[in-house]
Amino acid sequence: MYSFAILLVLGSGFFHSVWNLFTKRSRNKHVFLWYCQLAAVLLFLPWAIAEWDGGSLTETGLMVVLASMFLHGLYIFLLASVYSIGDLSQVYPIMRGTSPLLVPLLGVTLLQERLMIAGWLGVVTIVLGIALLSDIKFKRRTSTSFAAPLLALAVGVCIAGYIVTDKIALQYLPAVPLNEAMNVSNLLALSLVALKSGEMRRELQLNWSVILLGGVLAPGGYLLFLFALSLAPVAQLAPMREIGTVFGTVMGIFILREKQGRRRILTSLLITGGIITIGVWGE
Repeated sequence: MYSFAILLVLGSGFFHSVWNLFTKRSRNKHVFLWYCQLAAVLLFLPWAIAEWDGGSLTETGLMVVLASMFLHGLYIFLLASVYSIGDLSQVYPIMRGTSPLLVPLLGVTLLQERLMIAGWLGVVTIVLGIALLSDIKFKRRTSTSFAAPLLALAVGVCIAGYIVTDKIALQYLPAVPLNEAMNVSNLLALSLVALKSGEMRRELQLNWSVILLGGVLAPGGYLLFLFALSLAPVAQLAPMREIGTVFGTVMGIFILREKQGRRRILTSLLITGGIITIGVWGE
């Protein structure tokens, strides 16, 4: 079962990097993601209804699910904002590299999971990779902005928060209805900015086919991860999912033609080395 969980997590990481690429290439990020979430709500609704078991959702479970919905909604809003100002190959590794830094800490302290010395060595490696990749300049005259890496860091904190919360929520709600709740929260979080943008029709005309694909890949990738969470400890699985960091960096460089490719690839590989260390030798 653990090997199957690993396969699910790797697939989840790949799906995540692909739909993030679509988001970066879209015209208006908030509008594009709003349409993707609308498609996800409609496409996954029949499956969620079929899997629904309301009897297991206690008052405590409802509070956990609502907390997760809030974190997912905040995440998707910040994600659209960071992609409006930052390069994919810069911000994606920071976002995805922060959660394996935090989730093992939360898993050990809150969920009584364990991480061995090699696992903590992997955490240090990830921190080093993030520091090298973020490329923050401290001279006032530089054109490099603090906004993109700081927003990316905030997204990473949200990811860590909802991963741990979702691990708990799976005790009260099956994976498919839980994932559908996240789709709804994401849609609501983006609605105000998207609907006031004046670009709803334009974005749909330009990217309707990609929106449909994103509506499958975005929730589908996270659904794979939820299935994996029901099979193995979150302290190990969450870092392993960050293999998407390398996928995202490579796509940003070779598809979007972003700059500083060599340095970003090397630092992304360093982050991935830390992720693998945690995943293989951390328990």
